[in-house]
Amino acid sequence: MNQPAIALWSDADFFSPYVMSVYVALAEKGLSFTLKTVDLNSGAHLKPEWQGYTLTRRVPVLEIDGFELSESSAIAEFLEERFAPPEWERIYPHDLQKRARARQIQAWLRSDLVPIRVERSTDVVFAGVKKPPLSEEGLASARKLIDTASSLLAHGNPNLFGEWCIADIDLALMLNRLILNGDEVPQLLVDYVTFQWQRASVQRFVALSAKRAC
Repeated sequence: MNQPAIALWSDADFFSPYVMSVYVALAEKGLSFTLKTVDLNSGAHLKPEWQGYTLTRRVPVLEIDGFELSESSAIAEFLEERFAPPEWERIYPHDLQKRARARQIQAWLRSDLVPIRVERSTDVVFAGVKKPPLSEEGLASARKLIDTASSLLAHGNPNLFGEWCIADIDLALMLNRLILNGDEVPQLLVDYVTFQWQRASVQRFVALSAKRAC
């Protein structure tokens, strides 16, 4: 199977959960790609000379066939259609309703739970940083995440929909913000995250942030 040249822009620290989502999507599809970085901490993405996507100036950015696309969930959906099964590996469920549910979960994780994202930033996940106890807002957000995830995974299977999909990684990463900080999370969810985190694509991305931290 021939494929065009693909490039993925990431933050220089490899701390972005959204870059991780796209990185995993590309890897799970078996696509070769070049990884480029931009230093968000220094504001390099805001400078006119940045060669990434100038419309939103955010990462991740996918470059393919002269087309640039940002926003991780939009990129994942584009990849699923552009490199469609069965020729390429699937990253969304086979079933139409389950695919819709997976996209719903992705959208929810990106639009809600702001206190968790603020109080448990991804340096907890990728750099082992420990944060102070959650605020009342943080605790309420954590309860919402735990209750929702527990309901979604009440079937006891290691994946959300009986088969792995990209929403599994997005949910696992959000839960890991709590788990790796030592916050109380039910064992069912800890086991789910541990299973997801063992995927080779995830471990390869985690290794990038670990190497950067050295």
